[in-house]
Amino acid sequence: MENTNGKKPPLLEVRNLHTAFKTDKGEVRAVNGVSYVLEEGHSLGIVGESGSGKSVSAYSIMQILDSNGHITEGQILFKGEDITHYSQKQMQEFRGKHCAMIFQDPMTSLNPVYTVGNQITEAIRIHSDKSKEEAKANAIKMLEMVGINDAERRMKQYPHELSGGMRQRVMIAMALVMEPSILIADEPTTALDVTIQAQILELMLDLQKKLNMAIIIVTHDLGVIAQMSDEIVVMYGGRICERGTAEDIFYNPCHEYTKGLLRSIPSTSNMKKKLVPIAGTPINLLNMPKGCAFCSRCDSAMKICLTQVPDELRIDKTHLASCWMNVKNGTYMKEEA
Repeated sequence: MENTNGKKPPLLEVRNLHTAFKTDKGEVRAVNGVSYVLEEGHSLGIVGESGSGKSVSAYSIMQILDSNGHITEGQILFKGEDITHYSQKQMQEFRGKHCAMIFQDPMTSLNPVYTVGNQITEAIRIHSDKSKEEAKANAIKMLEMVGINDAERRMKQYPHELSGGMRQRVMIAMALVMEPSILIADEPTTALDVTIQAQILELMLDLQKKLNMAIIIVTHDLGVIAQMSDEIVVMYGGRICERGTAEDIFYNPCHEYTKGLLRSIPSTSNMKKKLVPIAGTPINLLNMPKGCAFCSRCDSAMKICLTQVPDELRIDKTHLASCWMNVKNGTYMKEEA
């Protein structure tokens, strides 16, 4: 599908996405007007603390929300087509064939009563017309691609017989077996030790190059996405507060929340440096403030922060931030008349 001007649309575009959950205490607005673009073969990192809306925005793309959750506004465009209007059958084809997801705990994502081979071949046969033998051969090939040794023997094993890192590799193999154009990784290294984390991230980057795949990686850890994201999106309170390249975010943070996140990361160059936690508690999504979602925890908050949501201001060509401090300090690019 092409735009009216003949230009090819981006692989994935999220426009003004709003997602809410109905609860006994009221409606929880978990995602409030999120927009971003993912180009073919590129990677997008979405970072934020628990409750920031980062995972819900990813689940909204896959439409795997809990029964009380629903998209209330916005569009999710895959190659220019709005998938929020897809039927259940269309979404089943979209999941796996065009977009796949891996989760943070492979032990709870894999079915403990079926072998690894059974689960991978089932995914292949659901999304293709391959025979059982062809699906098995394809599954073995994919297990080898993700670095699992003696793949044919591993096919007969159950998830509990594998290590944590091995299970995560199986999850990646299952997600990529149909060679989708988009991979969403939700906290893919949280349950793993540091050494295995590095191996999994390196594996994802390697497979991205081989398959020309776009990646959305969702995490609470800025360090995880520093080396593997073309663009980083920082979320708080269901909104995007800052976005830019890794260089923009790490060396010129322009939102007070991003600065707080960076201050809480241990420094390898100065191990004696004291970490500075972000004060206060996460925002109550049932009682959102009128202004900036972060203002109650911000040391630099001004009166306007309490009453008005800041616009997304352009700091430079690749860098945008929604913070009134950029207006006060004049650290943004003013629109030309």
